Amino acid sequence: MKLKDLKNKRILILGYGKEGKATEAFLKKAFPSILVDHTDKKMESAYLERQKEYDVVIKTPGIPKKFITVPYTTATNLFFESCPGVIIGVTGSKGKSTTSTLIYHILKSSGKPVHLVGNIGNPALLELMLPRGKDDIFVIELSSYQLDDIAYSPHISVMLNLFPEHMDYHGDVSTYFESKKNIIKQSKENDFFIYNPQYEDLVQLAKNTYCRAIPFTELIPLSDNKIPLLGEHNRTNIKAALTVVSLFDISEESIKKSLLTFKPLRHRLENIGTYREITFYDDAISTTPQSTIAAIKSLSPIDTIFLGGEDRGYDFSTLVDEIIKMRISNIVLFPNSGLKILSFLKKQTAYQPRILETSDMKEAVRFAYLHTKPHTICLLSTASPSYSVWKNFEEKGDLFTLYASKYEKS
Repeated sequence: MKLKDLKNKRILILGYGKEGKATEAFLKKAFPSILVDHTDKKMESAYLERQKEYDVVIKTPGIPKKFITVPYTTATNLFFESCPGVIIGVTGSKGKSTTSTLIYHILKSSGKPVHLVGNIGNPALLELMLPRGKDDIFVIELSSYQLDDIAYSPHISVMLNLFPEHMDYHGDVSTYFESKKNIIKQSKENDFFIYNPQYEDLVQLAKNTYCRAIPFTELIPLSDNKIPLLGEHNRTNIKAALTVVSLFDISEESIKKSLLTFKPLRHRLENIGTYREITFYDDAISTTPQSTIAAIKSLSPIDTIFLGGEDRGYDFSTLVDEIIKMRISNIVLFPNSGLKILSFLKKQTAYQPRILETSDMKEAVRFAYLHTKPHTICLLSTASPSYSVWKNFEEKGDLFTLYASKYEKS
């Protein structure tokens, strides 16, 4: 469905957060007399039933398409159709925000007319309400929710990794993987697919795409730079960003300077301080076993770790193996997946860590202060989504930071 098809239609915006409000503003600018309404589950419990009163729905990414009963489109599709410039789309199971921000930072530092839009930037449609042209570059982080029904491909598509996530939304691994792969479904010969060659699924995808496929490459020796990003997974994110910016006219010297001035995003292996000789790291963004394993491998020595949250059916066996390997002494377990992690830990008779089961971050941090050895690390990296206890990962990380600093003074 094209933008022009919305003229003279009765339109319902399903989901009225930042993106929904931006969509409404965009449509009213395009068609001043348009009839557009909005609703979401916070406004009315039966919000989905409102669809039958309208010709077209514009749905938020968080609502699965199976719940839509009338013709629909999305803000993401409207953005791709209407964008006059170059779009760099970044997806993957983890690392999207860091990589998108790094690409933006390097391009911006080199003087390019670049804009960070979408989940971590200005709502994409709001950007298009400003004067923009063919030379403008738009970096957009694309989730599997957005890619599930996308009708376009970016000029430069970036795929960082691919492992199971969001099973509650997609239903199974294959459906989730297919939604991710949609990022290059509409690619043309003059487009680019930048991919991680460590994943066989992505290697095979690269072999079967129409566009030019380029694996991540270390174009600048990373050891020569004091880059403020920890861990091997972040080295991969940097390689992805460097491969993307190599497509633009930017000097190596400019890229190096940009890397040195990059400031990591919050809640991503963030050192929030050393209190009472314990260093606290906030990695609240890590909501899968794979991302928490990457965090554990990035830091040493970890003496206390906070795990658990919403149970999405993850297999925690490999994570527990890594915890045993690192001999982490103290473990906090949050509901509901904390119980599943505990069942794996109980099978290891030779490994007996100190364990606290709680839903209270204040109690968890108190436990960390009581038992974490001096000159070691307390790590928040829960390997599960936050929603069983907290509103989101930001709230979880903010509470961790608050109580870590508060108890230091007590």
